[in-house]
Amino acid sequence: MGWLPRGVYDMTVTLMVLVVAAVFAGALMRSMFGFGEAIVSMPLLALLPIPLHTSVSLIGLAGLTVASLTVFCGWRHIERQVLIRLAAATVIGIPAGLALLYVTPSGVVTFGLGAFLIAYGGYCLIKKSLTATAERPLLHGRGWVLPFGFASGVLGSAYNMNGVPVVVYGTLRRWHPERFRGTLQAHFLISGVLVVAGHALGGLWSKESLILYGYSLPAILLAIALGSCFNKRIPAAKFDRYLYIIIMALGVLLLFPHSSSLSN
Repeated sequence: MGWLPRGVYDMTVTLMVLVVAAVFAGALMRSMFGFGEAIVSMPLLALLPIPLHTSVSLIGLAGLTVASLTVFCGWRHIERQVLIRLAAATVIGIPAGLALLYVTPSGVVTFGLGAFLIAYGGYCLIKKSLTATAERPLLHGRGWVLPFGFASGVLGSAYNMNGVPVVVYGTLRRWHPERFRGTLQAHFLISGVLVVAGHALGGLWSKESLILYGYSLPAILLAIALGSCFNKRIPAAKFDRYLYIIIMALGVLLLFPHSSSLSN
């Protein structure tokens, strides 16, 4: 494949298109609903013959790009004190996530990711019925934000899923939608910078991941534009349900061995 620099695996046109498509799907999800980029992109990339470390660094860069371009829309609604505590706890969790990534076999990481996706998708499907009877926030103390921030750092540096714990926290606190989206996007920007820096210091960046990011950048920009448009037109409640079912299906796929094994 002459148009790719030497050293980028034995990348075929088909594989390159699949990588870009996976990044595009995640960025579209993120720009439409405010979260979920890695939940969509990481399982898709895990099914391709691409090293896990390359996928992690690629989605980290993609997520930071989306956050940088979308955070300003909800800046007025950010819960700043919560954001500060989240960021502090996230910093502590990032080294733990990098250690997890290096010491855990790729098969265990993939299996754990699949189990997590099934659990998360199932939670999202039933969360409305679980929280319908709660008229007040389920988490009151300020200290509750710290374990969620720590988990954000761990999942962010290991799986690029730094937003998932914050999504759960915001749901339990019953944040207003504008506060939810604004605080989430600001956290994505801050934690995204920290996670990407952790990836760079941890040696996850490579020539291949940067090249793949360069090829994916036009798709990311297109996804942001389309996502902003679709967000105003698609009935989000119904689409959410379908999306979480797909997330659970991807998790099931990762629980079973496949030919595109990952390499650490």
